[in-house]
Amino acid sequence: DSSRFFGKASQIIEGKPMLWHVINRLKPMNIPIIVATTNRSIDDPIEQIAKESNVLVFRGETNDVLDRFYKCAKKFSLEKIIRITGDCPLIDPNESVKVLQKLQENYDYVGLDDQTYPDGLDTEGFTFDVLKKTWLNAKLKSEREHVTPYIKDSQNNFSKYMESLNINLSNSRWTVDYPDDLVFVRKIYEYFSPRTDFDLYEILELIQKTPTLNQ
Repeated sequence: DSSRFFGKASQIIEGKPMLWHVINRLKPMNIPIIVATTNRSIDDPIEQIAKESNVLVFRGETNDVLDRFYKCAKKFSLEKIIRITGDCPLIDPNESVKVLQKLQENYDYVGLDDQTYPDGLDTEGFTFDVLKKTWLNAKLKSEREHVTPYIKDSQNNFSKYMESLNINLSNSRWTVDYPDDLVFVRKIYEYFSPRTDFDLYEILELIQKTPTLNQ
């Protein structure tokens, strides 16, 4: 029930819901995928999309997303967690896997740097131990609602690493927050159809040769 774009996870792109595309673009990472949604009946379609995509589902708190993440990770005995939001249908597993690889080097938190990556490839990784400490100690509403602010706060002394891109695409919007964003994403998918495995660099090349694409 996004206030900016109601029902966006179920919006259709090339015949499939947006969330289906997010899930299936991530499958090449070869790690368990769990859709963590709320217990509300309004989110039953989210669970249905997950089941149709043959991935796991966890349902928990609505506003305390940190609690939802912690209890999900605990239920499935996860040691390392990669967090990706469901409104990123242009997510690139080739970039997201870099977070997973760097997390193996015993960092507490790894992310794709939003100072170089476009908005819409957002990927975060952290260990279960860090998630548990955060769940126990985070008190602010913003820390509970957005999962990782407590971890990213320098005062809390977690070891962090940010993966940077070799070009600056930080001003690019590839996420879906508004209906206009969906129009842009649909154009991308339509161009590459029937392929759905196009990557960051292919999208960038298309945008560069089609300046009117996001107008």
